[in-house]
Amino acid sequence: MTVLVLLMTTALLAMFGLEDFVHDLTFAGRITGAVLLAVSFTTLVGAAAVLDHCIRQSFPYSGLVALISTFAALLTNTMLLVQTVKNGESAFYMALFGALAAGSAYAVFAVWRTSVVIPAPKRVAAALIVSSIIAIANFGYQNLYQPYQRQTRPLITLSMGKPVLSKDRTAFAVPVDITLHNHGDTGFYVLGTEVHAMGKQVPLSPKDRLRQQWRTDAEQWRNSSEVNPLSRREMNQPGELVEAKPWMTEGSWVESNDTFATRVVVQLPLDTPYDQVAIYATASLARKDRLVLQPPLGFVAYSWGREKVPEWVKTQQKSGLDSLIYRARVHENNAIDERTRDPRFVTVYWKFGTHGASVQSSVARKDKENSKLSPAEQLEQFSRYGLVDLVTGPVERTLWDIKSQR
Repeated sequence: MTVLVLLMTTALLAMFGLEDFVHDLTFAGRITGAVLLAVSFTTLVGAAAVLDHCIRQSFPYSGLVALISTFAALLTNTMLLVQTVKNGESAFYMALFGALAAGSAYAVFAVWRTSVVIPAPKRVAAALIVSSIIAIANFGYQNLYQPYQRQTRPLITLSMGKPVLSKDRTAFAVPVDITLHNHGDTGFYVLGTEVHAMGKQVPLSPKDRLRQQWRTDAEQWRNSSEVNPLSRREMNQPGELVEAKPWMTEGSWVESNDTFATRVVVQLPLDTPYDQVAIYATASLARKDRLVLQPPLGFVAYSWGREKVPEWVKTQQKSGLDSLIYRARVHENNAIDERTRDPRFVTVYWKFGTHGASVQSSVARKDKENSKLSPAEQLEQFSRYGLVDLVTGPVERTLWDIKSQR
């Protein structure tokens, strides 16, 4: 029984340890892989020591080696069981780690009751305590501290250039420069981006506006993504979408300490009714050390098409907000979660309507990828997979100067 438990533990830890040591996305994860490989070697030697201790007794300290290896198996199997219960969804691995943890506990008791000779018991006890503390500390760092460490966030900057008239002087173009700065030590996958221009009519009141009108302006802040200023003379109207487009390719990435820059052009007729143009840019990203994005991040549905879409997307469409939906398979950043959790997919919603555009993404199981997540579930998901939503804007400019050239 003891030999069987140790051999099964050896095979399982070697499999997880080798995958983590070679493929884990973090340094701490690769250290965990190295520790699992070391423990698997210990349990393999321990299986041979158990046979020698119980049958041949050719090595005087085989009983001690057997005791240490069974204790190492108990500690590791217990931590893997805790990890699987905490984050995993596989009933098979929960049952397997539970059986191995129980079997390891029996193995420790079975070897201990054979009156194992322990030379320098204080030193052996100290070594076991220190190794246990190191293993538990590494487990806590990997599963408690790291998921909640300080987030790193790239930065989007916008700048508008000088408008340019068309040859026939009936239209003009405004160049917009977009720059994504990633000053952190972590790369990011680009799940979706959008830049959109909003045209605004801002007529001036011939006299000072009343206090009640200011209050009405303030009340509108609750129901609008645009926050207009409280103005004595300006009568700000809701902005209208002029143009929207992606500015990075879905599924691409930006590395650590890297910068991406691009330019888009917004064109309007010279007799446009708008007094101002406002530019917004957003990006939905995922940390490359928290997940692996399996290409392609492909288009799957229109909100107005025949494909099946979530009910909340249909509700938004009825209110005037259309969506393009993209999806891709993602993998966990470590071997244990990858094998003990159900497959996950990232879904990206590229939304647009009369009053603006945005990008939203989520990671979920296949049977829940169309569900609307609660705020608590969104927070847990963003932390686990390193999802980051960047929003910049508005960057505004008046159009009076260019319209005066008619």
